[in-house]
Amino acid sequence: MLTNGEFAPAERLPSEEKLARQIGVSRPVLRQALDKLRSEEKIYSRKGSGHYVSAPSVESAPAAVYGALASIADVRDFLKFRMNIEIESAALAAESTDEEAIAQISLAHEKMSEALANRLSGIEEDLAFHIAIARASGNRFYAQTMDSVASQMRFSIRLIRDLSIKPTVARTSQVLDEHREIEAAIRERDPQRARRAMEAHLSGGIRRLFGAD
Repeated sequence: MLTNGEFAPAERLPSEEKLARQIGVSRPVLRQALDKLRSEEKIYSRKGSGHYVSAPSVESAPAAVYGALASIADVRDFLKFRMNIEIESAALAAESTDEEAIAQISLAHEKMSEALANRLSGIEEDLAFHIAIARASGNRFYAQTMDSVASQMRFSIRLIRDLSIKPTVARTSQVLDEHREIEAAIRERDPQRARRAMEAHLSGGIRRLFGAD
């Protein structure tokens, strides 16, 4: 079901009772499957809310290619690496004629806004936004590269939030504004604006963590 795209990244799964009935297994068997999916980071759970689909989904390329971020220098290099990939991805997405792919970008932005408004971390929604842009580029190598560095992205996003020199409210507002500008540029089919917006967003992440580009 995940492989076929029945559930989008950051989408809430049906209840365990409904899933068990739909698939035709007992709830203990279903829980074992959910535990395995959690260990593989294909889904994640929120206390009292249920299970959600992680980004990327199960079609991801192996994440072990790049290895874990082992130092502050690694984090800085990773953020600069992302700029080389994502700036061009955003421009290509703005040239895309795939309406469904563009809609997924807007949906990911909405879900991140909702998560932060509800005082949730929004990390999976943040990741889903960036991966949706790579997929909208129409170039599978951009999408596969973003899928393969999902764990490093989670780590760097969390680090930026934990160590940012900006207060939480100001940082959250700024990040959402940057995402909104990227989404608008892509939706309005403006590649140059999309490039500038993505560059500003990723440069902003470096500044929020290190205090300077």
